[in-house]
Amino acid sequence: MARWIESWLPGSSAGGSAPAGHPGERFGLPATGHYSVAGFGRRIAGVVLDWFLAYLLVLLVAGVDALGSSEFGWWVLGTWFVITALTVSVLGTAPGHLALGMRVARTDMATHVGVPRALLRTAMIAVVLPPFLRDADGRGWHDRASRTVVVRVLRG
Repeated sequence: MARWIESWLPGSSAGGSAPAGHPGERFGLPATGHYSVAGFGRRIAGVVLDWFLAYLLVLLVAGVDALGSSEFGWWVLGTWFVITALTVSVLGTAPGHLALGMRVARTDMATHVGVPRALLRTAMIAVVLPPFLRDADGRGWHDRASRTVVVRVLRG
């Protein structure tokens, strides 16, 4: 079985070329609507909402005076990490993604993402670059490594 990173290597047979159909087709996902692959802009907006939430929580706990401290950014990062990893592992979605109608699903379509996958995925997002290196299914390195995909969920 090919490693997940090989899909970006030139000449790789592990999925480096574009899939024959729409994003997510190889996972049995529809082209549009409920459970289709979420778009990049929507995903970025979800992460931005999560960052704002972490920022506000740190401000509420530490106060406005903390803004000038050198530790403030680390506290925001740590808070974001805990919020994201915890909610993705337990609920399958981060607060920002939930607000925008998305969730994180495993590519094998198991019910829960689980703690190890959520921790790996969140740690790679914190590095910033992995989400921008995407494959033909719109999944970044963090999704490839954790064998997940972000999908749309329509509220009924």
